[in-house]
Amino acid sequence: MKTSHVSNYDTVLDDWRRKFLSMDHENLARKFRLAIDDEALYITYYTHPLRIGRRSGDVRYEGKPKIIPPFNTAITIYNLFHYAAGQPVASGKLVPFYEVKRVYPFEQAYRRNILKKLESWFTGRVADLKQACEKLGGRPLPQGDAGYELPVFPFFTVAVLFWDADEEFAAQANMLFDSNITDFLHEENVVGIASDAVYYLTEAAGLAPEEIYGG
Repeated sequence: MKTSHVSNYDTVLDDWRRKFLSMDHENLARKFRLAIDDEALYITYYTHPLRIGRRSGDVRYEGKPKIIPPFNTAITIYNLFHYAAGQPVASGKLVPFYEVKRVYPFEQAYRRNILKKLESWFTGRVADLKQACEKLGGRPLPQGDAGYELPVFPFFTVAVLFWDADEEFAAQANMLFDSNITDFLHEENVVGIASDAVYYLTEAAGLAPEEIYGG
């Protein structure tokens, strides 16, 4: 990643920190049923407790203030607060990426940058992937050599499906998303949600997690 590219992402986060500071934090806490105090809003993302400082606007892991979450994690939190419909409700129906409303411009990036990474990192590592999914609170599904439904936020989930390579076929991965996910987030954030699934799964598997940027 070029330094200028990283700087661009830092600029984006700075802009969103300022936007968060101008939001009605008490209303956000009511809307998403979040804990709040004078210091922060608190939300859980892929089983990781996060705090968003009410004075700084920073997104940080609860109890780990020096560890900076990935760009996609922070921007997803900010965008959830900004873009969610007035009364967003998960459908409970999981669908493939191409069936999610308004995400079609991002499908190539999703397949190239997310699914291919998931396939490459977990080929021959099905047991590691299963263990990682369970660490992230996953519920086993019958599909694939490893299939789990993972809690993203307390109010909706994604599914990760993985078929390992054999003598005839390369590994194949897929993800399923709540059909109402774009009632909570901007459509571009769906790629970020998928990216963070891979990030936190590789971390939970004991591998070195890598931030995946769309585009």
